[in-house]
Amino acid sequence: MTTAELPSVRPTLASLRRARELFLLGRQVPDGVPEEIVAAWKRARFFGVRHDVAGESQLTRGAPESALLTAARPVLDRVAPTLGTGRTSLVLTDHRLRVLWAGGLGPGDPCPDLSEQVVGHNSAALALHTHRRAEVHGPEHFLDLWQDVSAVSVPVRAPETGQLLGTLTVACALCTEYGPHPGAPLAEATASAVEAELLARSRAAERVLLDAYLRAVGEQGRAVVALDGRSRLVSETAGEVLSPEGLEALERAAVGLIRDLGDATPGSGTAAGRDADGPRAATLPAAASSYRIRLPDGSTAATLTPVLHQGSVVGAVGVLDPVGHTAVTSAVPNVAGLAGRSVPWRHAVARAAELARSSEPLLLVGERGTGKTSLARELVADALVVDAAESELAAEVDELVNGRPLLIRHVERLAQADTATLNTLLDEHPGVPLLVTYTPGTAPGPCLQRLLDTLAARSVTLPSLRERPDDIRELLTALAPRPEPGRPPLTWTLDAVRALEQHPWPGNVTELAHLVRALAEHRRTTGPVGRAELPDPVREGPAPRPLSPMEHAERAAILDALRLNGGNKARAAASLGIARATLYRKLRGYRG
Repeated sequence: MTTAELPSVRPTLASLRRARELFLLGRQVPDGVPEEIVAAWKRARFFGVRHDVAGESQLTRGAPESALLTAARPVLDRVAPTLGTGRTSLVLTDHRLRVLWAGGLGPGDPCPDLSEQVVGHNSAALALHTHRRAEVHGPEHFLDLWQDVSAVSVPVRAPETGQLLGTLTVACALCTEYGPHPGAPLAEATASAVEAELLARSRAAERVLLDAYLRAVGEQGRAVVALDGRSRLVSETAGEVLSPEGLEALERAAVGLIRDLGDATPGSGTAAGRDADGPRAATLPAAASSYRIRLPDGSTAATLTPVLHQGSVVGAVGVLDPVGHTAVTSAVPNVAGLAGRSVPWRHAVARAAELARSSEPLLLVGERGTGKTSLARELVADALVVDAAESELAAEVDELVNGRPLLIRHVERLAQADTATLNTLLDEHPGVPLLVTYTPGTAPGPCLQRLLDTLAARSVTLPSLRERPDDIRELLTALAPRPEPGRPPLTWTLDAVRALEQHPWPGNVTELAHLVRALAEHRRTTGPVGRAELPDPVREGPAPRPLSPMEHAERAAILDALRLNGGNKARAAASLGIARATLYRKLRGYRG
């Protein structure tokens, strides 16, 4: 735990109380009030927090269950009896500042959510933001009900990764003088004990999963994997027979078991555990002891068995059916951009293939990057290709009349004279082998509209990538370039895949292909691609739509501030009391 840094000169609590009253009245705050405190008050006003909120009923929200609370509960149960001896309270929050546990008799009403958007400035939000111990006293708070409260908060981190998991707060009656909060040692000691408990549980769970994996491998040559969503144990045989998408399918199933089964109750079925000289074997209800999973390649299956530790599912062990030592190949079409098994995509491709069996005109419609040209080339391998954006029709028309298939890309960019030529040609020869791709945009002129109407009876509309997010995983494998000798193929974490599946992809498959190629060529790290490596628009995800009333109010306030500051985002953010990064993020969200 780190020690909070206190400024050498701070205003008295009385002067802060007066400054807060003036701020709430909309009057000028006197000089000498720390800028960070005024900025915190401004943020609370910007978020629409009411300073005079009274009573728990306006803030009630159910406390979520979490692995942090499970690990912290034994520690908190030991500390709780000591809190009754004085006017002190102890509060545990998660990384979203939702209160998981609260105990003691400290001043101030309990609030189930300590985020600034709900209650304004407080020590837990400050500790989470600064990643270190933080104190907030009396009038520094925005809420009236905390004006006589002093609080100190320390972050709680994952012991192995350093990831912020939540905060621990000690609150007491208002301290008369500035200085280290009297509850700081209790907060830091409790947080350290919780982190030690987290570490012990993590190592024990990993050991249980490892033992289950080793037990399942048994004799040499058995194809076994063990997964918990973070780590992968893959036997040599399994590595030879598993395709990348097969391994990802098993990992998704294992994570699903951890999520869906949660805390398991002992029953008659037995999951993999330890020998008699180790912890007792964990058990599951018989009906949930194992699951049969068919892998994407269609020829391989796995039996997935949940692994339990202290009553919770911590991972799963998968045993593959014996398939020899022949590597499983991915069932991906020859053309990477045509990969996909979703219903909209399969329906469109099947319809196009059916129409292409006869040598008659075919119109492929879709947004840019949906794969119109790739599909057309697959349907007719020997077609002449003309890009209307780059050249005009000339001798290709004669070739078409003589029976040579012609593919015209971007017909919406065709010169009007060439469009008229095609209309005349189709009037005279309605059965020519013509393939046309069309990307809707501006309203077509009468000549182009006539051509589209003529081809409409034999047209297929390809779905956009956002309409078939289930194909993202298969496309990632198909679009990845072949790795250099000795290097592993490009793989992705589940969190990164979820971000890719949620992105709207205005450039569709073409945009995804550029992203995959850029990562394959330029990343210097090894292992699966994580969410943090994705471009900002993909990593942050689309903003929810429609805007809520609060978002409308925030957007109006930001636009007013930008107008008053001549479009300068830094000054606008300062006038609102928010960080410039926050302003940029909100602006991106409103455009999503």
